[in-house]
Amino acid sequence: MEKPKLVYTTYIRSTPKEVWAAITKPEFTRQYWGGHANVSDWKKGSKWEHVTAGEKPEAWITGKVLESDPTKRLVLSWADPDDLADKSRVTFVIETIKDSVCLTVTHDQFKARSPMPGKVNGGWPRVLSSLKSFLETGKGLAAADCG
Repeated sequence: MEKPKLVYTTYIRSTPKEVWAAITKPEFTRQYWGGHANVSDWKKGSKWEHVTAGEKPEAWITGKVLESDPTKRLVLSWADPDDLADKSRVTFVIETIKDSVCLTVTHDQFKARSPMPGKVNGGWPRVLSSLKSFLETGKGLAAADCG
């Protein structure tokens, strides 16, 4: 059985620097990703977490930074903290296209029979649409709320 490879491409009227910041800075991810934040120093080998808001943040997703080329490419391992053996990979590629950015997100390298593709397949389109709205209008979409 072939492992899924989920690919999402979004065109955003923005700059690579702004898109990178939106993906990597907690104060921005909270604005479009249902109040959740991506937290790391974004250096290769570092831990990263996707955490809830509040006094006691809880990690919903965790992993390692596999590659980091600011404003161009970010590759992360991706796992539910309750099942760290079920790792996959997410790659963000940021390219300038005239006055916009082409953001391609590829989620792949799923384990055989992993439930993760089903969990993220509906989430990525909502999150990326919300990211686009946030960068273009200053406000994310309620549809991207994770709760």
